[in-house]
Amino acid sequence: MTQDANAPEAPETGRSSNRALVVFKPAVPIIAVVALGMWFFTRNRVSTDDAQVDGHLVPVSSRVYGSVEKVLVTDNQHVKAGDLLVEVDPKDIQAKLDEAKAALLAAQAQVQMAQADAERAQVAFLAARGADLAGARANVDAQKAAAEKARTDLQRMKPLAARQEISAQQFDAYRTQADVAENQYKAAQERLASLDHEAQARRLGVGAANARLEAAKAQVAQAQAAVEALRLQKSYTRITAPVDGEVTRKFVELGQTIQPGQSLLTLIPLHRTWITANFKETQLARMKPGQAAEVSVDMNGMELKAHVDSIAGSTGSRMSLLPPENAVGNFVKVVQRIPVKIRIDDSDADKMTLRPGMNVEVTVFLK
Repeated sequence: MTQDANAPEAPETGRSSNRALVVFKPAVPIIAVVALGMWFFTRNRVSTDDAQVDGHLVPVSSRVYGSVEKVLVTDNQHVKAGDLLVEVDPKDIQAKLDEAKAALLAAQAQVQMAQADAERAQVAFLAARGADLAGARANVDAQKAAAEKARTDLQRMKPLAARQEISAQQFDAYRTQADVAENQYKAAQERLASLDHEAQARRLGVGAANARLEAAKAQVAQAQAAVEALRLQKSYTRITAPVDGEVTRKFVELGQTIQPGQSLLTLIPLHRTWITANFKETQLARMKPGQAAEVSVDMNGMELKAHVDSIAGSTGSRMSLLPPENAVGNFVKVVQRIPVKIRIDDSDADKMTLRPGMNVEVTVFLK
């Protein structure tokens, strides 16, 4: 058979394969070296781009009811701890404070009056228990002795009167004297009992006066507490910054009527931010607090030195609002992520300001 001169030549398959093999053979060592270098470079480090800047959000709210008199800050303004942010009109609280101070003065006056009554009651008690009562006891003793003597004399005269050795008139005189002595003894006893009862009443009066004094003192303490509480309430009309930070989400406006607990604004202390990096659970086998890390900021690509501060106690999904329920038949195993807290080293902390919510990439060195 004669071959057509214009027909295409058959591809030289064998020759092309040999040529490709010749080109690929020198590249094998290079690829192996590159792969070995990449493995050596990455074997002691783990990275994630699922990382964001976190920080404290400090809400500032009102602790009193009132009308806003002054708003001294604006959105995104930097403030220091103790700076005045908002002033609430204190007139209503001041009126209550003045009333409480007046009640305190009245209670203190009641204490003075009760103190005087207690002292008078004590003096009266001492007087009732003093000379009068002692004199009454001495008089009882004397009248008792006189009555006993009169009775003894009467008993001695009875045999004489029976033998008519004394006259009836003389015997009647002895009998009358004995009756008078007995009556005087009874009168002295009644007088002593009366004075003793009066002393007891005075003693009870002292107790009652002291009780009224203590009650008046308690009213003073209560009034003082009311004054202090209102002074504290008045101090709450000056709302100050609890921390250094940036003013964010300012809701309060001049003339607004606010309620206790109502949110006015939020402070973000930018000097106390940190990184929350969500690493896969398979990346945490050798990770521990204190290991060095590197943070690359998406905003400008700046790299900051950092370290592992702590590792969360559970996965992010477990702490979510609706944690997954695995006790079902359609379970699919998914690699979980665990939040790791990363702190910027002090040496690099001032290089740039990290704001909560910014995206970063984190690499942890596992050496």
